Amino acid sequence: MSIGCRIIRDFKRPDKKLVDRFIGMPVANIDDNMSRIAAVSSAIKPVGYKGQLLGVAFTIRVPQGDNLMFHAAMDLAKPGDIFMIDAGGFEDRAIFGELMATYCRERGVRGIVVDGAIRDYGGLAAMENFRVYARAATPNGPYKNGPGEINVPVVIGGKIVHPGDIIVGDDDGVMIISPEVADEIADETIRVQNKEADIMKHILEDKTYIRPWVDEKLKEIGCSFE
Repeated sequence: MSIGCRIIRDFKRPDKKLVDRFIGMPVANIDDNMSRIAAVSSAIKPVGYKGQLLGVAFTIRVPQGDNLMFHAAMDLAKPGDIFMIDAGGFEDRAIFGELMATYCRERGVRGIVVDGAIRDYGGLAAMENFRVYARAATPNGPYKNGPGEINVPVVIGGKIVHPGDIIVGDDDGVMIISPEVADEIADETIRVQNKEADIMKHILEDKTYIRPWVDEKLKEIGCSFE
C-alpha cells in the first residue's frame, strides 16, 4: 500500500430507514441536540439549490487543487451517497465543476460537500435536486496527478467525517451524524421540533413568548430591575 494513495472501494452504509428519520429536520434543531458544536465551519456555504441535503458520507481526501481521486470515486459511489471531499481548505484551484456534479447526480449521488473550491458556480447553483457546499469559487481548474485517498476518515470544515456517517444539510449548513447515535438524536430533535411548534403557535395566536428562564438568568448574574 502506498502511503497517502489508497482506495477503499466500499464500506458499510446505515439502513435507509435510519437515514430517512432525518427527512425535513432543520440542521439547527439537530445541532441543538449535539451540544451546539457539531456543524461544519460556516465558511463552507451552500451553492444555489434550496432544499435538504440528506444521505450517507462517501469520503475523499485530495491534495490541494487536484481531483484525480474524485474522478476515481465517482464510479464507485452508490445512490444515496454524498461526496465529502477534504481538499485541505485550498481556495485557489477548483476540485470540480458542473460536468462532474451532473455526472454524480445522474448516478444517484445526493450532493457534494467540499472543503475547498468549485468552479462553474452559476451552473452548479442552477442544478435541481442536487446540493453543493463549498468554501470558495474560482475559475482555476484542477490538476489530475494524485495521490489521495477514498473512504478513509477525513476532515471537513473542522469536523471528522467517517465513511457511512449520516449527512444532513440545509441553508444553515451541514451536520455529520454517526449512525451509532442517530436514533437518539432523531428522537430528541423531534421533541425539540414539537416544542418549537408550540412556542410558535403562542407567538402567532397569543402574541406571547413565554420563557421564564430569562428573568431567572438575569437575577442569577446580579442584574438590577428599576
